[in-house]
Amino acid sequence: MTTSDTTEPLEVDEPTVRKAVGAAAMGNLVEWFDYGIYSYVVLYIGMNLFPGGDEAAAGGVYALAVFAVAYLVRPFGGIILGPLGDRIGRKKVLALTIVVMSGASFCVGLLPTFAAVGWLAPILLILLRMVQGFATGGEYGGAAAFIAEYAPDKRRGFYCSFLELGTTGGFVLAAGMVTALQVSLPPEDMAAWGWRIPFLVAGPLGLVGLYLRTKLEDTPAFLALEQKAEVSESPLRDVVTRHWRPILVCMGLVLFYNVAVYTILFYMPTYLQTTTGLAETPALLYILGMMVIIMIVIIPVGALSDRIGRKPLITASCIGFILLSYPAFLLLNTGTVGGTVGGLAILGILLVMLLGTMSATLPALFDTDVRYGGFSIGYNISTSLFGGTAPVILAFLVTTTGNNAIPGAYVAVASLISLAAVVVVRESARKPLPGSAPSMIRKKVA
Repeated sequence: MTTSDTTEPLEVDEPTVRKAVGAAAMGNLVEWFDYGIYSYVVLYIGMNLFPGGDEAAAGGVYALAVFAVAYLVRPFGGIILGPLGDRIGRKKVLALTIVVMSGASFCVGLLPTFAAVGWLAPILLILLRMVQGFATGGEYGGAAAFIAEYAPDKRRGFYCSFLELGTTGGFVLAAGMVTALQVSLPPEDMAAWGWRIPFLVAGPLGLVGLYLRTKLEDTPAFLALEQKAEVSESPLRDVVTRHWRPILVCMGLVLFYNVAVYTILFYMPTYLQTTTGLAETPALLYILGMMVIIMIVIIPVGALSDRIGRKPLITASCIGFILLSYPAFLLLNTGTVGGTVGGLAILGILLVMLLGTMSATLPALFDTDVRYGGFSIGYNISTSLFGGTAPVILAFLVTTTGNNAIPGAYVAVASLISLAAVVVVRESARKPLPGSAPSMIRKKVA
């Protein structure tokens, strides 16, 4: 049952909000650090854990297929863990997801090689990637709901943008660590054991995130539902039967958002190396530089969305991708410093307008009693279908069409499809979340 309380929503004290934001963002950093590592060391994973033991095997279908496995499992994580977070609380499920994700990454760093145990090595890797994908299905939606339900209405865009700061920070940490290892270690050492180091680092990172999350109360909105005995007995049934329209809107928004994210942050290093001919380290440095700039800009963009609204920024980004994605890839295809910087600048500006707004927009689509589940289901289904598949599809299109700018057309078409969701989404800036917590529990969380 959805709360209909119309009293003034609870705004907890500033230090508590900051702790909540930090705990949620840290988990998101760990998630994308884990995913980023795999992208940047896929060559070494193929060399060590699959048959062949050479670059041909590493760049082949085996390692890429295992990368996609996590995305096949993510919707199941969203369907199970999301509604569970609406039933037992955001805090408990988020503590579970960060432990599982970081633990699985740590175990990847300990896997035996194919030379030592044969096919058991890739089988164990597949199982660990499936575990990661399942846990990730319950991470982002819960983290976004956690921050949104703690943040004051007038500054929700500002605080929620820290979640995406964690996303970008995970990529930067992964890319920076791998680049540093490649520069500092001899190639044979990097191939033999150096690639394992980032995975092993994920373990302590996860423990830090777990510590931060366990030091907080659950969100004021969820605690209000508990006190009023309005926690749904069957969140999955409720969200599917009564909130399918917001789920569709969520999927539509996430479609072009994730195609953009996975094209610009995941596929771009491969594109710069294989299509424009850049060497591995310069390609990573270009992407690393773009992501650092995005990290600097993302919080001001979130704050801007509190002043002018989320919808104008999302609409501008969507239209920008429709019109400018293809020209941006034409610039990238020149292979020059100016063309590379110009193309990445266009794509980075359009992307940061989404990164700074989406984590505040999507939680506002759902009522409190189904927010975690509705967000997680819509987000992860769309991510599995359109986000995780983007790098493979883009590589296939470039190869089969011979058009090196075709990724820009793909992003433009995805944005055109999502334009319908962008048009119908309601402005949420400076407004209470649907079913937000009443002031009756102020003493419990203050």
